[in-house]
Amino acid sequence: MKQNLLELKDVSKLFDTTEALKDIDLNVKKNEFITLLGPSGCGKTTILRIIGGFEYPTNGRVYFEDIDITDMPPYKRRVNTVFQRYSLFPHMDVYDNIAFGLNIKKVNKNTIKTKVEKMLDLVNLSGFENRTIDSLSGGQQQRIAIARALVNEPEVLLLDEPLAALDLKLRKEMQVELKNMQQSLGITFVYVTHDQEEALTMSDTVVVMNHGVIQQMGSPEDIYNEPNNVFVADFIGASNIIDGIMIQDLLVEFSGREFICVDKGFGENRPVDIVIRPEDIKIVDKDAGMLEGIVKSVTFKGVHYEILVESQGYTWMVHTTLIEEVGRKVGLSIFPDDIHIMEKEEGL
Repeated sequence: MKQNLLELKDVSKLFDTTEALKDIDLNVKKNEFITLLGPSGCGKTTILRIIGGFEYPTNGRVYFEDIDITDMPPYKRRVNTVFQRYSLFPHMDVYDNIAFGLNIKKVNKNTIKTKVEKMLDLVNLSGFENRTIDSLSGGQQQRIAIARALVNEPEVLLLDEPLAALDLKLRKEMQVELKNMQQSLGITFVYVTHDQEEALTMSDTVVVMNHGVIQQMGSPEDIYNEPNNVFVADFIGASNIIDGIMIQDLLVEFSGREFICVDKGFGENRPVDIVIRPEDIKIVDKDAGMLEGIVKSVTFKGVHYEILVESQGYTWMVHTTLIEEVGRKVGLSIFPDDIHIMEKEEGL
């Protein structure tokens, strides 16, 4: 089992009267690619800044290999940060931008040259040493920012939405390159994004946040297939979320009929939320389904069709590779292990 490299224990952060983080406990393992995922204002960047030493927690402590670094200034921490805006120096060429941190440390020039050339090769920009920053594309600038951070050989690289400014095609290419870099270098990456697909594609561990609280932490597969609550289910991919009644263990009622499920421990005749992923609903002939409905719309999404089916006053979203005709009466079939039961959240 990998050892914990970074730990946040009971960390809270207040900005004036706003509580940005609430009692955060977070462990980051050595050589892990961990992603902090959530909507704007959820506290993910605040965690990154606290790890980097740019923010001080109101409560709680930060540990690096069991050593308390809460009061340690940023330049003494074994971490480097890649910011969303890259923060490259426009008056320096590519070589000097990458070498900046090494020059500050007064590393000898031959060593600097070797390290800079290695980083340029790593980010596929060999031969760009003398180029100006303004002459580079957004993707190239992003790679230089990563090279500048990695050349200092940090044990942890903090990345604050570094792909946000790139177009979709380049962003997808850079997702693969970043993951390959992390694996080949064996460096711990702590990555911040609000892009669900990006988090699921790149991460060993995903930490889903909302309102300064960790909602769920786990592998991408666990987060997607077994969400802890309605927020996680709704935020990570599309979901059908409908009111239901847990009649008893393994039996739930929604949409006017009873369904066998695989969940237990919710009590009897309890209001619950039902979560079903669109790809887990099968469209069948009208008389062969558990529910009956009418196709309201069909949208081509590239790799599948998104079909909306109205049934019992609820509009179900279905993802399928088979096209349907709008207005057709159809059946909907759902397997027991694709019905996810959630506790009703307070106030909902």
